[in-house]
Amino acid sequence: QVQLVESGGDLVQPGGSLRLSCVASGSIFAINTMGWYRQAPGKERELVASITNTGSQMYARSVKGRFTIFRDNDRNNVYLQMNSLKPEDAAVYYCNLKMERWDYWGQGTQVTVSS
Repeated sequence: QVQLVESGGDLVQPGGSLRLSCVASGSIFAINTMGWYRQAPGKERELVASITNTGSQMYARSVKGRFTIFRDNDRNNVYLQMNSLKPEDAAVYYCNLKMERWDYWGQGTQVTVSS
């Protein structure tokens, strides 16, 4: 059984920064991809950023240059550093772990961007 627990969501003003954290526990294979998705009200869940166990990263075009994903393989943690936040970044952010045919999700953490 794998569990993902996110933290770090908060209310922040436009232009501000937040760091999201995700701790993964359980039987985790060495080869995996961890990522962050987000879902705003009335919208579909979308990929924000992902990182493989070897460090290869992918970013949504809308966050490139503002967000950085990084991970600690020893602790199976993944982080999302979000800078220059915009109101359109507001959403519930979900941590995701993909390994072989399995796909795991956290419960989500709310990010609100408002003045």
